[in-house]
Amino acid sequence: MKKLLTLCIVHQHPNVLLGMKKRGFGAGRWNGFGGKVSQGETIEEAAKREMMEESGVELQEMDKVGIIEFEFSGNPEILEVHIFKADNFLGEPSESEEMKPQWFHIDEIPFSEMWPDDIHWIPMFLEGKKFKGKFLFGEGDSILQQELLEVEAV
Repeated sequence: MKKLLTLCIVHQHPNVLLGMKKRGFGAGRWNGFGGKVSQGETIEEAAKREMMEESGVELQEMDKVGIIEFEFSGNPEILEVHIFKADNFLGEPSESEEMKPQWFHIDEIPFSEMWPDDIHWIPMFLEGKKFKGKFLFGEGDSILQQELLEVEAV
């Protein structure tokens, strides 16, 4: 069974906007902004809605740059995450109940406090590449299998 999710990172070179997840799945980690796609909503609409809910900013436009499938050993559910890049927005990033936004210089991205797959695909994201991949996580969020390919289009 697949579950559709979105993830958006604002990249205003040389900085990226990440959020500290304050509760729920992935709490205590820096991440992009995103979440579940609701019934009757497009993936793009979900990405914009989640960005607004979690950071208080309105995205004008964004590009889909990747799709990564995540599986967790022993769990039949596949998380299909559609990854977007945005470079401009309206409003000021502000803390929500779920996320605390913060700008990071691209040389200071806190990979040790992020999901372990991020260090593999974020460099491609920063280089403007498009990609598709799969990660299988085991105990303690260790990566058991991974596949990551640069693609022409997503």
